[in-house]
Amino acid sequence: MAPLVYLVVGHVTQDLVDGQLVLGGTATYSAVTAARLGLKVRVLTAAGVTAQPALEELARDAEVSVVESAETTVFKNTYSDDRRVQYLLSAGSDLTPSALPGGWKRSDIAHLGPVANEVDQSFVGAFARRTSLGITPQGWLRSWDSDGRVRPEPWMPDPEWLRRAGAIVLSQEDVGERLDLIDYYARYCPVTVVTRGYRGCTLYSGGEVHHLGTRPAREVDPTGAGDVFAAAFFIRLHETGDAVEAARFANVAGSMAVEGPGTTTIPARRQVADWLENHRL
Repeated sequence: MAPLVYLVVGHVTQDLVDGQLVLGGTATYSAVTAARLGLKVRVLTAAGVTAQPALEELARDAEVSVVESAETTVFKNTYSDDRRVQYLLSAGSDLTPSALPGGWKRSDIAHLGPVANEVDQSFVGAFARRTSLGITPQGWLRSWDSDGRVRPEPWMPDPEWLRRAGAIVLSQEDVGERLDLIDYYARYCPVTVVTRGYRGCTLYSGGEVHHLGTRPAREVDPTGAGDVFAAAFFIRLHETGDAVEAARFANVAGSMAVEGPGTTTIPARRQVADWLENHRL
């Protein structure tokens, strides 16, 4: 049987870490996760020439279609009193459904993963009816000032848009103090998940709320853990139709991903399955 096809739409980023540019972004972490779980992966992104080496690295795991852009999206994180302050230093071109290569609209799973408001929201209606749609709205839940300092921004698409969205995965950090936004998404979107790091996640599905724990982890690098969770969740939800089972699987995948730098410890499917066979969440 041919592998499922996983498409992620969003900017590959370069994150400024200790003076060096490091490959990042939802598109990167989700694509690598889907590849490690055995899927055929496609990435629609936009980037400038400075990202070419990073894109070549990503192309080992995915088929990558790049919209030409004068800039690559670059973030810088600073930390003060255990709080992260994020700056957007530059941003790539916007992405619209017209940029999808032929046949990509019929991918089995489509993941909309904006990081800097670059993904046009009309993508929600761009795919075949058989396509499972998953959304990580982080990039629609932020804005930035003239200095590039990122801050939370309320995002409230209309209810019909949310009904078509399929599944949404976000963190509590994404909404800032607007916890009412989580209730709003859960009211209209068929499946909503709020990730909570080492505390697991909260799943809203079918009118029920589930609080699910996760696997203990030896954290080395938490970067991208939410994106790993999201990709694993969307994949298992598509495969099983069981949101609780998908959340358990994604919790374990995310916990394994933080145990090494970058994408190095994003697990293969067998690693996650073996752990779940021998442990109970």
